[in-house]
Amino acid sequence: METRRRGRGSLRLQIAVTAVVTATILTAVVLATRMMVSDRDALLVSALVLGAGILTVRIAALVERQRERDAAEAARRRLVASVSHDLRTPLAALRLLVEAVDDDIVDEQTRRRYMATMQTHIHSLSAMIDDLFELSRIEAGDIDWSMRQVELALLVDETVEAMLPEAHAKRVAVRSELAAAPLEAHADPERIQRVLFNLIRNAIRHTPADGSVVVRAEILQDAVEVEVADSGAGIEPAERALVFDSFYRGGGDAARDGDGSGLGLAIARAIVETHGGRIWLAPADVGTRVRFSLPRRAG
Repeated sequence: METRRRGRGSLRLQIAVTAVVTATILTAVVLATRMMVSDRDALLVSALVLGAGILTVRIAALVERQRERDAAEAARRRLVASVSHDLRTPLAALRLLVEAVDDDIVDEQTRRRYMATMQTHIHSLSAMIDDLFELSRIEAGDIDWSMRQVELALLVDETVEAMLPEAHAKRVAVRSELAAAPLEAHADPERIQRVLFNLIRNAIRHTPADGSVVVRAEILQDAVEVEVADSGAGIEPAERALVFDSFYRGGGDAARDGDGSGLGLAIARAIVETHGGRIWLAPADVGTRVRFSLPRRAG
């Protein structure tokens, strides 16, 4: 109901703007046709038309700000709905597990299993909160960036090495294929490594057993481009424009019950764009290819 009222208010504002501007211009036209075109009359008509133009510009800016506020409010509502959805499932599970343990109706082995499940849910909630906090800080500009010349090959190798246990557990092969030439970029190494972690972890999660994830990089004229490619099922065309949005996991609501907070790609995009780069999905015959660019030198 509130959204509809706001929408009607915005529509009324636009109608009023149109009416005022139209009336002003029509007044100027009528005056111009009825008056003897003396210097004084011409000056008056010109002033009226100029005033109408200034009014139009100012009202257009007002309307645009209203639209931006409406868009921000809609985004806030989507975020709250997504957070609520993602919190509801683990919290409900924790409540049931706590009640079962507290009632002393389970044996010791079952109790230990319940406690392990509770730890998993708690870890998931904690990770989601950390990701939300980091994303909000990045978007608010509330982070001190340690920007310097960084050799990306070292970051890639370190990240791939750290992800091997997780990849082996899923029987997914992870490797890097890097050029021999230096891959220097102007970046915050800790944040870019976070981007790599998010992309590689996401690729492993969506790659079936015996599949592969490959990290590549190449030097362009003013940038370095890094790619994380997997041999998974790929992304449906209708979902490609949404994968970097907060909480979007694809595959409908059922996919929301899986691992991850749904914020990994959104955080990656925020970090890359803060560096002055960009991140996108590259065309792929098989699987998914996520690419991002970083400037080679300080701007």
